[in-house]
Amino acid sequence: MIRKAVPHDIDQIKKLTEACAVALEKQNIFQWNSNYPSREKLKEDILREELFVYELKHCIIAIMVLTPNMDKVYHHINWLTETNKNLYIHRLATHPEYWGQGYARKLMDYAEEIAENQKFTSVRLDTFSENLRNQTFYNKRGYKKLGDVYFPHKNEAAFHCYEKPIGK
Repeated sequence: MIRKAVPHDIDQIKKLTEACAVALEKQNIFQWNSNYPSREKLKEDILREELFVYELKHCIIAIMVLTPNMDKVYHHINWLTETNKNLYIHRLATHPEYWGQGYARKLMDYAEEIAENQKFTSVRLDTFSENLRNQTFYNKRGYKKLGDVYFPHKNEAAFHCYEKPIGK
């Protein structure tokens, strides 16, 4: 079941992001670490009612943030659609024990359905340039890579920006 996260979910969510960081590091992908995403950032996502969880048997196995707010770092990207009513996805993650079982796909389906129902013109996101699996995932879903952004507090490597127009 997909639902909005609530404050008492924070411990499970933080454990999930930490498990993802460890599993990615084992693949030499240094996308996340113990400081990012921080507990405070995740709490902010919850309080803004932008963090969604995929819950299976009372266990949170995947998360994502959906927001209509564009981060300043994206302003230089030459987007496919006008920057006006766009839905941004951040922090999409599935617990490593559930990788490859379609839960990220289900969350993406949910995000795109929300975008269509609420008349967003597109869905936008970024993914770590060294995470080839994610890049393949987004390409197969019809997202187009448009440019790079950098988050020095996370990593020195680039994050690729993607966009998929909705309802066209």
